[in-house]
Amino acid sequence: MQTTVLVIGGGATGVGVARDLALRGVEVALVDRGRLAAGTTGRSHGVLHSGARYAEADADDAAACLAENRILRGIATACIEETGGYFLQLDDDDPDYFERKRAACEGVGMSVETLSGAECRERVPAAAEAVERALAVPDAVVSPSRLVVANAAAAREAGATIHQRAPVEDIHVAEGTVAGVDIGGNLDTTIRADAVVNATGPWAGRCAALAGVSVPMRPTRGVMVGVSNPGVDAVLNRCRPPADGDIVVPRGDEAVLGTTSVAVDDPDDFERSEAEVERTVAECAAMVPGADRPVRRTYWGVRPLYAPDEADDARAISRNFALLDHGDDADGLFTIVGGKLTTYRRMAEATADRVCDRLGVSKPCRTADRPLPGAEDPARLDALVDEFGVDAPAR
Repeated sequence: MQTTVLVIGGGATGVGVARDLALRGVEVALVDRGRLAAGTTGRSHGVLHSGARYAEADADDAAACLAENRILRGIATACIEETGGYFLQLDDDDPDYFERKRAACEGVGMSVETLSGAECRERVPAAAEAVERALAVPDAVVSPSRLVVANAAAAREAGATIHQRAPVEDIHVAEGTVAGVDIGGNLDTTIRADAVVNATGPWAGRCAALAGVSVPMRPTRGVMVGVSNPGVDAVLNRCRPPADGDIVVPRGDEAVLGTTSVAVDDPDDFERSEAEVERTVAECAAMVPGADRPVRRTYWGVRPLYAPDEADDARAISRNFALLDHGDDADGLFTIVGGKLTTYRRMAEATADRVCDRLGVSKPCRTADRPLPGAEDPARLDALVDEFGVDAPAR
């Protein structure tokens, strides 16, 4: 089988790359070992970040989140629930951190509003009496499954082929250039491509190793805890340095409480600690007392953190993305790692730009202002979720 570009990985970034390249007229095939959105994308808490979470630690990343937040509201309306968000300062939180957060948000051009505890509880009656102040920010909730299938459908409409249950078994490199990729499962063939994009998230290191290339990853697990929604209709964040149990996300009649961050060796085989579930519930209940109720379900995601340097604290590893060109060892192979769901389109654009440079394709990116299929039609998106057979806990 021959194609111009092979994309490995059917999460948000992979389908985003396939869409971007196909819209530029590039022949693309995408393969995933399972179903679309079955990895990190479909196991997130589904927050469309405003950038406020990262503003004081990484202004550039926060600005990128804010820009992509605005773009996605325009091109993927039916994937997004306009909930708004708040950062809550509790009575034992550092007030100086709140001020730094507010200043940093304003510094990247974000529209924010400071509320007293009483004003916050008027808007979010479920918030704790311990809330002294709140910062209103333009967070929202996104459906990872709808977003992925909308991108996959757009890629397919532009000529790309999408292959599920088609795991990569080997990557052949001859004379320093990628020569072919062996695919099992439903395809059971070798694909020859001029460029190969490794968009496999926390499995990126394993995938690259098939080509004899090193990609240092430090994946971390995080638990999401679903409880009956105690009356929360906005994304609630604890206004303190990132820690366990600092976010509550409304998803219909459920609230998703998150999350933890513990390094794992194997993104397929890791401990699922009941203690982390209990800690997450207890910490979130400090913001929303009604969150301390019977657990409906739990699901675990693994973050695709790129870690070329050692870091003692997994939370200290940058949530920005890295685009790696393996031209010195496996010419034609590119790896895109890190990042977050909110910035998937930006990650895909950067990857497609680099691939097009190699291919000599001069057409520009068109994904920022071109609505996704079903952008105004939730029923169509849900039909696509069923068609693709998405099986992800974060629908």
